[in-house]
Amino acid sequence: MAEEKSFKYVIVGGGVAAGYAAREFSKQGLKPGELAIISREPVPPYERPALSKGYINLENKASLPGFYVCAGSGGEKQFPQWYKDNGIELLLDTEIVKADLAAKTLISGTGQVFKYQTLIAATGSSVTRLSDFGVEGADAKNIFYLRELLDADELVTAMNVKANGKAVVVGGGYIGLELSSALKVNNMEVTMVYPEPWCMPRLFTAGIASFYEGFYANKGINIVKGTVAAGFSTNSDGEVTEVILKDGRTLEADIVIVGVGARPIISLFKGQVDEEKGGLKTDAFFRTSVPDVYAVGDIATFPMKLYNEMRRVEHVDHARKSAEQAVKAIKAAEEGNSIPEYDYLPYFYSRAFTLSWQFYGDNVGETVLFGDNDPTSAKPKFGSFWIKDGKLIGAFLEGGSPDENKAIAKAAREQPVVESVEVLAKEGLSFVSNI
Repeated sequence: MAEEKSFKYVIVGGGVAAGYAAREFSKQGLKPGELAIISREPVPPYERPALSKGYINLENKASLPGFYVCAGSGGEKQFPQWYKDNGIELLLDTEIVKADLAAKTLISGTGQVFKYQTLIAATGSSVTRLSDFGVEGADAKNIFYLRELLDADELVTAMNVKANGKAVVVGGGYIGLELSSALKVNNMEVTMVYPEPWCMPRLFTAGIASFYEGFYANKGINIVKGTVAAGFSTNSDGEVTEVILKDGRTLEADIVIVGVGARPIISLFKGQVDEEKGGLKTDAFFRTSVPDVYAVGDIATFPMKLYNEMRRVEHVDHARKSAEQAVKAIKAAEEGNSIPEYDYLPYFYSRAFTLSWQFYGDNVGETVLFGDNDPTSAKPKFGSFWIKDGKLIGAFLEGGSPDENKAIAKAAREQPVVESVEVLAKEGLSFVSNI
């Protein structure tokens, strides 16, 4: 019989949410040996966004331990020693393959058994692979995905080996845009391929996207829209040499990076917990339908108070905040106290080249573009507002100052009335700076 370990609290998953939950537990007071984090990754929790930002910049590379949590939000870096000092058991390289929630038991791939009193599910997302769609040649060498540290390490190695070579980026979302800029900065020839009429369609309007596409084109990035990668050719070493597009064209490639989305990892809990919208259904304290089981980060479908509906959010900001909320709720329940409900304002951001944008709120309704969105401008600065039922509910800003970004966040939360869309387009940022 394999050894059995028991803990008061177990966090399954070792990403951003796990790291921030650990910090909140230590703030709230923890006895040595009460908490375990079980992670399949080989390193302690780190700020995942660094992988597509600083980590692959060969000239000025961010590296561990520089982006252990909670560095990304200006907090203390939690080195392996930090977990020891706080009496937290960090079980790395450990994959949980079975969860029996009724018996409060987890079993690892090597047969280890873990018992818990309270479980926080923080399993995050797994990257969607082209092989999932049966794309021919998708398992060739030098086709990369970016989700974990190891992925980034392999990509960095290939960028060095194939220096100044040709890179094809499949996907026009976050990863596609951030990695295309990183590859270009590192002197590679870059082509982006995506099926949609414009980049980042889940958030960007045509007006926003045309700026980024123009800016990228001016940097020498080739953009191919309206088609997908249908297959790959390889050389005798099994390395990718070209991308075969669905429309029949081929693109030479030394490196291919795929960013076509991610899926929440909830298979462990299937049939044991209520689900909604692809995630585990929770309340405003991240409690699932099973007592003493909480779910946070990408996998939680929670009540978004601001819009009075159930939402699932894949973002680092929510991973951090939901983890903190769940731990506060666990501790409050033990002490017979109550805490406020989670009241989240959606927030997204990205940095690429010299650009930096932020978005707050909800991107539904009528849109208004304001400012200078000419990609050839020396210092472009523009934005967009979303208006629904006569109120401003979403705001996007490129090139904003910290104060201006705070102003659009405040506006998205307070939802001021918009008398006239035409006037709003003229006023632009001054509309929100007066709120």
